[in-house]
Amino acid sequence: MKNGSFGNFKNGFETVNNGEGGAQPKPKKAGGKIAVLAVLAVVLVFLGLNSAYEIKEQEQAVLITLGKAQAVTEPGLHFKIPFIQQVRKVNTTIQGFAIGYSTDDNEINEDESLMITSDFNFIDVDFYVEYRYSDPVKAVFASRDPLEILKNISQSCIRTVIGSYPVDDVLTTGKNEIQASIREMILKRLEEQNIGIQLVNITIQDSEPPTQQVMEAFKAVETAKQGKETALNNANKYRNEQLPSAQARADGIIKDAEAQKTERVNEATAQVARFNSMYAEYIKNPVITKQRMFYETMEDVLPDLKVIIESPSGNMQTIYPIESFTGSDADNAGTTTDTNTGTNVGTNTGTTNNASGIGPSAADSTQPQE
Repeated sequence: MKNGSFGNFKNGFETVNNGEGGAQPKPKKAGGKIAVLAVLAVVLVFLGLNSAYEIKEQEQAVLITLGKAQAVTEPGLHFKIPFIQQVRKVNTTIQGFAIGYSTDDNEINEDESLMITSDFNFIDVDFYVEYRYSDPVKAVFASRDPLEILKNISQSCIRTVIGSYPVDDVLTTGKNEIQASIREMILKRLEEQNIGIQLVNITIQDSEPPTQQVMEAFKAVETAKQGKETALNNANKYRNEQLPSAQARADGIIKDAEAQKTERVNEATAQVARFNSMYAEYIKNPVITKQRMFYETMEDVLPDLKVIIESPSGNMQTIYPIESFTGSDADNAGTTTDTNTGTNVGTNTGTTNNASGIGPSAADSTQPQE
């Protein structure tokens, strides 16, 4: 009994020992290590995922360490200290937004597009603004929303400039000038704000009257302007074609006038020289010169004039051609006629001289007749 009881007690002790403390402590130690390693692995993975960050080609990053910002511009893989450093990425490529319409469905936004011009006309104008972030640190810390600030500045400058131009310029020929003025104004405002955003370009996408009736009226005006331009071009073309020939005719008239002028001047100079020569002769022999001038004038005026000279007795008449008194034709002869019988008595050759030597004498009665 005792041996049996002792054996049973021994077997029970071994069973209890094996169940509670024999093999159990070893598994407890291994499980604890695995749990610790698992926790450490999770922590390391978490730290690794939160410490590494990548910067793409079109991005820049702002690394914030306990509130102090630092720009990171090199693309690639970078690391930070988790819970101490933070990263804010900024897209530095050229981006854009529309004013006056929606880029998604291309619908008009009248709250933005409807404007008034300097001549008090309403007009719908659509713009597209292109921008980029030039300074990531200022873009993150200088303002809460730099893009919204740019939109407000753009709309303000657009309305200011559009309000200073007449509607015709906004619709037709003044678009380039308007765009340049708006761009300059926005750049100046952004420079004053200094929020790390830069205007790249602003363009007018469309400009038109707000209603169909007004639009048709403007189109009619534009058609009339084009007709005016066409007429002006045709007129300029005709002028360019006719101007050379007219200039040539004018040059010909001027040359003819100059030739006539030269001829008249030469003629007047010759007359002056002739007059001076006559005057010199007149000073020497006044009577002879006057008679000669008289006969020369009569010869020019009445080339067939005859001079009849009666004899002192009145019975004889001698007829002389006028040339015989001027000396231009010394061979001309005078014809002597008997006044009683009417017959020719003879012919006198040469020039009949008076006391002065030329023309009839003072005692002769000279009666010029044709």
